[in-house]
Amino acid sequence: MALTSQSLFFAPSPAGPSRRARGRAVTMCAAASHNPQPRNIPFAVSSSTPKSESKDSKNTLALGSAIAAAASGAFLIASSGGFGGGPGGPLGGGGGGGGAGGGGGGGRGFWSRIFSAGAANADEKSSGDWDPHGLPANITVPLSKLSGLKRYKLSELKFFDRAAPAGGGATEAGPEDSFFEMVTLQPGGVYTKSQLLKELETLVSCGMFERVDLEGKAKPDGTLGLTVSFTESVWSAAKQFKCINVGLMAQSGQADFDQDMTEREKMDYLRKQERDYQQRVRGAMPCILPETVRGEVLAMMKKQEKVSARMLQKIRDHVQKWYHNEGFVCAQVVNFGNLNTSEVVCEVVEGDITKVEYQFQDKLGNFVEGNTQIPIIDRELPQQLRPGHIFNIGAGKQALKNINSLALFSNIEVNPRPDETKEGGIVVEIKLKELEPKSAEASIQPGGTVSFEHRNIYGLNRSIVGSVTSSNLLNPQDDLSFKLEYVHPYLDGVDDRNKNRTFKTSCFNTRKLSPVFVAGPNMEEAPPVWVDRVGFKANITESFTRQSKFTYGLVVEEVTTRDETNSICTHGSRAMPSGGLSMDGPPTTLSGTGVDRMAFLQANITRDNTEFVNGAVIGDRCIFQLDQGLGIGSKNPLFNRHQLTLTKFINLNKQEKGVGKSLPAVLVLHGHYAGCVGDLPSYDAFTLGGPYSVRGYGMGELGASRNVLEVASEVRIPLKNTYVYGFAEHGTDLGSSKDVKGNPTEFFRRVGRGSSYGLGVKLGLVRGEYIVDHNTGVGTVFFRFGERF
Repeated sequence: MALTSQSLFFAPSPAGPSRRARGRAVTMCAAASHNPQPRNIPFAVSSSTPKSESKDSKNTLALGSAIAAAASGAFLIASSGGFGGGPGGPLGGGGGGGGAGGGGGGGRGFWSRIFSAGAANADEKSSGDWDPHGLPANITVPLSKLSGLKRYKLSELKFFDRAAPAGGGATEAGPEDSFFEMVTLQPGGVYTKSQLLKELETLVSCGMFERVDLEGKAKPDGTLGLTVSFTESVWSAAKQFKCINVGLMAQSGQADFDQDMTEREKMDYLRKQERDYQQRVRGAMPCILPETVRGEVLAMMKKQEKVSARMLQKIRDHVQKWYHNEGFVCAQVVNFGNLNTSEVVCEVVEGDITKVEYQFQDKLGNFVEGNTQIPIIDRELPQQLRPGHIFNIGAGKQALKNINSLALFSNIEVNPRPDETKEGGIVVEIKLKELEPKSAEASIQPGGTVSFEHRNIYGLNRSIVGSVTSSNLLNPQDDLSFKLEYVHPYLDGVDDRNKNRTFKTSCFNTRKLSPVFVAGPNMEEAPPVWVDRVGFKANITESFTRQSKFTYGLVVEEVTTRDETNSICTHGSRAMPSGGLSMDGPPTTLSGTGVDRMAFLQANITRDNTEFVNGAVIGDRCIFQLDQGLGIGSKNPLFNRHQLTLTKFINLNKQEKGVGKSLPAVLVLHGHYAGCVGDLPSYDAFTLGGPYSVRGYGMGELGASRNVLEVASEVRIPLKNTYVYGFAEHGTDLGSSKDVKGNPTEFFRRVGRGSSYGLGVKLGLVRGEYIVDHNTGVGTVFFRFGERF
């Protein structure tokens, strides 16, 4: 993307012989300025969480890029998505590479605006206050003849290239000429004589021109026209191209060149300069520019007989374009050396990271001392964002996403800025606003929920979360449910980055309606059976990668089955034709008393490689869960329950990521298998049917069994900013319903298998679906919240 403030050009060299005479180096930077202070307005990757959102809500990630040159303002690039970040960004965060454009002549880099000063006219330029020149109209005026007390308004700016084709004079250069970007003067601008002379001095000494002149022309309206005539510098042909990283190297100075030197002294001076430069090249680090790009540059050089200033500009743009496209937004070509030799040396400041700084802010943006310990945040940084690496905007966005996953901060910014102590270095500055460590919520009418949370205990991201729910909190009865959970991350220590284990323990009391004891489609509704679970759980989660984790632990619980009067229920029941209830249904518990106690080990392995592509989930997800009974509890239950879920989201039209790009067409393939060997209480039987099993059926409407197999496919077609989709699903008990004690499937007249198909549309968080129940051939419209897969 092109930037619209100052452009790069070959800057003046220190005092000494002209670049043309020496023929060794041309330096690239922005125009000189009266303001020597660098502008520290950096790229920013940021993520912000509104106060009204919970820690689990999706954050909008913004990627901001702000580069200021004097009197030129700034620009901003923003993208949002499921960072899916972001911190974005930042590293805000979301889609888009972000940063300085590395394109043609208009694409300028980070260093030209950060380390170099603004335009020569920036501090004093004004478009409203100027003086008439007071000269006869249409005469040519040398700059030396202008008054030093007046402010001249430029109404015209022309460029003439003296290297004219055979038989002609100088040719006028248009705005598309790459030399246009080197002049900071603008038509309509107001300048003093000293500013115009400074501009001429800059152009003369920059090394780009064999000769350059500025002449004024008095206009009848009192304004001044300006003509820039030049002859481009040309060097001998080169056959090799070398790129080096000079980011952290000391800038080589040059001794004053005395014009009164003898010829021998001049030769000794030039030889010393040559030796010093060759030593600098040997001591520089190799740059990361790939061989393919170097080959492209060589091909550009071979097309011309000689190395010209314009060709060096094209090489600069080509090299910088690769860096910026790859996310190295701080990279900048600063110099070309070894000109008039067989090898051109391209010097690049790549943006080497020298240190990382953390800053905590309050709600007003004031810097404060944070509660969170720095190692907690530092371990979330990707390797590429650490000292010794080159700053990459992609790494900044990943850091934003990682830090945001801690759920400790309401706002996160990742900013690169120049290192004031090491020229050419980058300091990664991370600004953080912490969430309140304690919170409490209550909803009482008189029933409702009371919850509280204490997060980030001791600044180590430990937390305690609790909630109590009842239909009448003022007089709680048997329906009271609660959960109290303690989370202790970094079980092996914060400094051990090779391991990432989290300990979690909780005590709970929950109540859910069992889908095992529900009537089939051809019988009267059965009395509901509620399953109460009270106990505690302790587990350890070990994260192998960001996509893979392993959880293992112990569960001890007491399970009680109750009817709708809150009485303990020992058997399922169904309505009889006479209007009475048949109480000889399947036993609700393993013990037959309505109350079971047991302890078992639980393990879960998750591998999730999904990502968001323009708002759509793409990738694959695999989940395997295992419950192993220990023979402890009622009837000494010994069992092995296992479940495997596989889901794949395929990008059918290979749509690429990008801000403003459309949603991809997606094919979803899904499979789920579950089975149990050993003792199986009815309430733990695997059920078929429901919005997350086989759509089009009620929860458990197809059956309850010892083994189940479900398969599904869905095709999603993008329509504007949403999806329309078609799907087909099938579920079967694999003939295992009879192996459940009391055979609930047969007792409640369910078939044990079923299929469905239909069409749907995504309306924000709601899925509107028309589904055909294949068992009966009846279609029904459903509205559901959330995702099926």
